[in-house]
Amino acid sequence: RVAVCNPVMLLDEVDKTGSDIRGDPASALLEVLDPEQNKSFNDHYLNVPFDLSKVIFVATANRLQPIPPPLRDRMEVIELPGYTPEEKLHIAMQHLIPRVLDQHGLSSEFLQIPEAMVKLVIHRYTREAGVRNLERNLAALARAAAVRVLEQEQVVPLNKGMQGLTTPLVENRLADSTEVEMEVIPMGVNSRDITNTFRIASPLVVDETMLEKVLGPPRFDGSEAAERVATPGVSVGLVWTSFGGEVQFVEATAMVGKGELHLTGQLGDVIKESAQIALTWVRARATDLRLAAEEGFNLLEGRDVHIHFPAGAVPKDGPSAGVTLVTALVSLFSQQRVRSDTAMTGEMTLRGLVLPVGGVKDKILAAHRYGIKRVILPERNLKDLVEVPSSVLANLEILLAKRVEDVLEHAFDGGCPWRQHSKL
Repeated sequence: RVAVCNPVMLLDEVDKTGSDIRGDPASALLEVLDPEQNKSFNDHYLNVPFDLSKVIFVATANRLQPIPPPLRDRMEVIELPGYTPEEKLHIAMQHLIPRVLDQHGLSSEFLQIPEAMVKLVIHRYTREAGVRNLERNLAALARAAAVRVLEQEQVVPLNKGMQGLTTPLVENRLADSTEVEMEVIPMGVNSRDITNTFRIASPLVVDETMLEKVLGPPRFDGSEAAERVATPGVSVGLVWTSFGGEVQFVEATAMVGKGELHLTGQLGDVIKESAQIALTWVRARATDLRLAAEEGFNLLEGRDVHIHFPAGAVPKDGPSAGVTLVTALVSLFSQQRVRSDTAMTGEMTLRGLVLPVGGVKDKILAAHRYGIKRVILPERNLKDLVEVPSSVLANLEILLAKRVEDVLEHAFDGGCPWRQHSKL
């Protein structure tokens, strides 16, 4: 009857599809999304052929790994990185706050959230790639304001919206002077109209005192990195997750033992190999880096090295922690602290070359959210800085590294003091 067939179909959370004895949705989607097959798609339930070539399918996913490779090959992948703090502020002021006020039956006459307070919520209470927790915190402020409005001793006029509601039962109750407790919500009146029956002297303006009273003490502060890197053997890395970039600390310590390497933190095979490569590189160049007094000295003689990635409940894997591991080991053996305002990412080879990594934009945004001022990147990732917003780059110092020695030069305060003696 419409004579057109070009809808837009949304396949939400396509990475959650699984296969079992009841069927394989991924195989069915393979036939639906393939442009060479969907021109004559035959529905097996209705047994009716249908042309799907004009249909636009939009699929969403949190992770690409669970999607079968044949199905992923038929998709055009568009990656959406996290928001910058400026973008979060704009989204909150233009969209989240009006929606939250409307959901709680409020308006700007009752509650006002200044931009400065929204910035505090973003920096102190939410540290995420999206805005879901930001909306939850704003909703908590709206609920507190709604409770305060309802607690005021205001009398709602009884004749408002009561026309035509008189019945013999109501008239008898009123004639007998009997207390009547009732809630009347006229048809077609939304929650905002109902709350307009309340009048307050002045709107409630959110301040820092109300933030701490409603949301609790701040969850994040700018001193965490300085406290974590206060002792030698700790470095700051940048990692990529399915929910955006994250800041990851790497801790290394030495103890009496037999020269073994211990790794903890629920690590995958790739990151375990990176740790072994990092330790081998440091041991091979101990004399050049002035970590050993003489040639052939064994750094692990009589002691073990333990490397730990905090947040052990979170699985970690990937090659981008190579330079972070080397920095933590050099800091441990030299007893020099790494700069707390510096984070790094990059893969390393056994010969000390720094290789490029992925997710650079998400990692830099995570460093910016965390308050990091300096970021060490592989030199071959210079082209990826085009995707990073200029407002973020203006607040960061990007340091490029071609070899691991360049990373050490930037990572320690005052530069690498043993660089001039290196034979590399």
